[in-house]
Amino acid sequence: MERTIGFREFVARLLASLSVVVGVTACQSYEPLALDETPHVAKGLAELSWRAPAELDRPLDVATVVLLALENNPDLRAARNARGIAEAELLQAGLLPNPQLNGSYGVLIKGPANFDAWSAGLTEDIRALVTLSAQRRSAGYAVRRVDAELLWQEWQVVGKARLLAVDLVEGDALRRLLEETRTLFAQRYDRGRRALEQGNADLTTVAPDLTTLSDIDRQIADADRLRLTRRHDLNALIGLAPEVELPLTDRVELPSVDAGAATQMLDDLPRRRPDLIALQLGYRSQEETLRGAILAQFPALVLGGNYGTDSSHIYTAGPSISLELPIFNRNQGHIAIARATRRKLHDEFAARLTAASGEIGAMLAQQRLLEGQIETARRHLAAARRIADRAEAAFANGDIDERGYIDLTMTRIAKQQEIITIEQLLFEQRVALTTVLGIGMPTVQLPDTTEME
Repeated sequence: MERTIGFREFVARLLASLSVVVGVTACQSYEPLALDETPHVAKGLAELSWRAPAELDRPLDVATVVLLALENNPDLRAARNARGIAEAELLQAGLLPNPQLNGSYGVLIKGPANFDAWSAGLTEDIRALVTLSAQRRSAGYAVRRVDAELLWQEWQVVGKARLLAVDLVEGDALRRLLEETRTLFAQRYDRGRRALEQGNADLTTVAPDLTTLSDIDRQIADADRLRLTRRHDLNALIGLAPEVELPLTDRVELPSVDAGAATQMLDDLPRRRPDLIALQLGYRSQEETLRGAILAQFPALVLGGNYGTDSSHIYTAGPSISLELPIFNRNQGHIAIARATRRKLHDEFAARLTAASGEIGAMLAQQRLLEGQIETARRHLAAARRIADRAEAAFANGDIDERGYIDLTMTRIAKQQEIITIEQLLFEQRVALTTVLGIGMPTVQLPDTTEME
């Protein structure tokens, strides 16, 4: 008589098989990752990530500030981790579902038989094979989309760093002019006050100077508050503590954006600008998601094999099949969601491209206007400087009075202030144009469809 496999032996063999499978798959273990509750800001320039720390000891130009922001911006550091998530999703999309191992054991309680019954089977979901390719391509496009979105975020950091640096440098230049103006009126007010005390002037002569001096003090206070806000914003962008003073040069050098070249770049914008490329990659990913949803209409099919024996000790083996009947659910809901999402991405891309085109056209027009205005203002400044120089010499010789000298000097200072204001607006337009066009920025290319196979 053949030996009967008992219940305990059957369970022991099944558990042994499962332990072998688990051991082969090498399951990962959990490791805790504690949150760091300490804010990480650099207390000085030496703590920043930079290829040559000695270069930070001198005044920094706009280009250096931009590179510092790209290297040290806290938000960019966190955003770069998003690629790891997308790669993990790509890995998951390429995995087949695990085969299912099943078994049963029937203990003989009563009857003419002398043996217990048992069976074991192994099955696999076939429908997952049908949708696997579409899932992989969708996840692959999603990874590329994360790269494009990260690059677009880097473009935004570059643009913001440039803009803050420009505003700080131009703001300091404007403040120096305000200080020069204040010195002029403070000297005249002091002389008028002394004349008033000596009885050689009346209040109507001194009061306007005091009013002007108070107004200049208010402008200087406003400029100081604005400068402090911009300094803090730039420090936060770079990862510096608010109290750190970032040394900047006293001049801004930004090349002009050629209108003809910008128009040509506009035609190529969908293949160059990362946010538009990200939308296209998202659209392609959704196309594959829709394709997978349509393929998922294929009825759930599970194939496998069984092996076992009944209570009469007759062994049997053969295939097994389980087929879903698509009567109520034919994946209509997932298909409808995928179609609607694809339409949303389609329209969002069209809207973003249209808005970018209009925005760039408006920027180019404003740049032309500002360039014309600053050219005219510089011609007027040259004349105002010649007149102010003559007035200073005439005042020194006693040929004109103090009021005439200050009025002519103020004409020169006012024209300088006008030029700084227009120059700042022009630089801001150039920063915006270089950002939306990607001039001098790294680009990302749309992958060929064959790359995702």
